[in-house]
Amino acid sequence: MKIFIDGKYYSERDAKVSVFDHGLLYGDGVFEGIRAYNGRVFKLAEHIDRLFYSAQAIMLKLPMTHRQLMDATVDACRKNKIRNGYIRLVVTRGVGSLGLSPYRCKKPSVIIIADQVQLYPPALYKKGLDIITVPTVRNLHSALNPAIKSLNYLNNVLAKIEAINGGCEEAIMLNSEGYIAECTADNVFIVKANQLMTPPLSAGALYGITRGTVMDLARDNDMEVSEPNLTRYDLFNADECFITGTGAEIVPVVKIDGRVIKGGKPGPVTTKLIEQYRALTNETGEPI
Repeated sequence: MKIFIDGKYYSERDAKVSVFDHGLLYGDGVFEGIRAYNGRVFKLAEHIDRLFYSAQAIMLKLPMTHRQLMDATVDACRKNKIRNGYIRLVVTRGVGSLGLSPYRCKKPSVIIIADQVQLYPPALYKKGLDIITVPTVRNLHSALNPAIKSLNYLNNVLAKIEAINGGCEEAIMLNSEGYIAECTADNVFIVKANQLMTPPLSAGALYGITRGTVMDLARDNDMEVSEPNLTRYDLFNADECFITGTGAEIVPVVKIDGRVIKGGKPGPVTTKLIEQYRALTNETGEPI
């Protein structure tokens, strides 16, 4: 594997960052997870847009332009002969002192890893996930805004630990008001009648690229799409439930906190959206 670091490629063995990099010391940086399908990088411009939004929010000036980052991402796929895979694009604050001040970091560092990923076993896409609600609540907007895809992912990591300890692959995170925010690494949707619903960004949901794509597909299917505050009660009584994410794509959910969702198997809307999403990913994107 060849890993891009600040304009040069290194082997997996030689790819290193300084112990004084604030991305390592403090989680000071931003990242994106991006997918490649059939020789194309899916929604690349949208991912780079979101990277810039995250960087702007933490006052991190990206050392490359939007176009340069897109080109570098595609080139990393070419160098690693990736046609179907996963790209992790990371921008750290860079090397600084042991103090907190980011102003002592002279230059941000850009890292691009193009590899493979499989977040969930293939069987789960057919039979569906069992998930639970965990005690760890989503970060407050007034603390660390969940819209920022920062390298400090400890909030999600703690919730993921609770999910695994509870025997589940994924878990629901609530916000401080008790409303559904999102899962540890994915957005969550429910279907009720002909309505598709997902928590609003104000509830702590990430502005997911896959989330937006699925909402567009549902509208194309003449579904009513809304973003109300949702409670666990709403999820328990949904006709269907599924989660979305760049790595996960669309995964059906068939049980939440021991409550079986309808018939306990993926529903027709979820199944149709999975088919449409997979078709879209294979047909569009930035050519590698």
